[in-house]
Amino acid sequence: MIAGTLKGRLLVASPALRDPNFDRTVVLLLEHTEDGALGVVLNRPSQLDLSEALPEWGGLAIEPQVVFVGGPVQTGSLIGLAAAWTDGQVEGWTPLIGRLGAVDLEHPDALAPGIGEVRIFSGYAGWASGQLESELEVGAWFVLDAAPDDALSPEPERLWRTVLRRQGGRLALMASYPENPDWN
Repeated sequence: MIAGTLKGRLLVASPALRDPNFDRTVVLLLEHTEDGALGVVLNRPSQLDLSEALPEWGGLAIEPQVVFVGGPVQTGSLIGLAAAWTDGQVEGWTPLIGRLGAVDLEHPDALAPGIGEVRIFSGYAGWASGQLESELEVGAWFVLDAAPDDALSPEPERLWRTVLRRQGGRLALMASYPENPDWN
């Protein structure tokens, strides 16, 4: 079992995790308690242009300016993450790691002066009580420290490899693991 919360940490799918919802994903945990965990997949951009889906947020979006697939749970719900321009408190923005935090998507006008570099996620990844811990015990995920810029990476399709490579050692070697081991 994991002692303490993993909130603000990354779950990086190990090559052994073959669930198509999470194959080679990087998940930022937004909540982790004894009741379960909730996070968003950081490296699954959709084809849906953010300016079309949520025009009021389009001007604050960082490239790629699309809605991201946050996970398979409640795909109709939206979660916003954004970087704050100030170290002070911004109303409607809840800090997570560094200058990255969650934003209240209902009030873009009130937030605009204090935040920028917004990314919007449709759906989320969720785990019931003990479920994530069970997956960790069987080696489905690597738990790693998040860099504040991971959630806003301009190259999300490279994030899985990037995060693993920066770890060094055995985990850096995992970044070269073939998508299909039979191709090796």
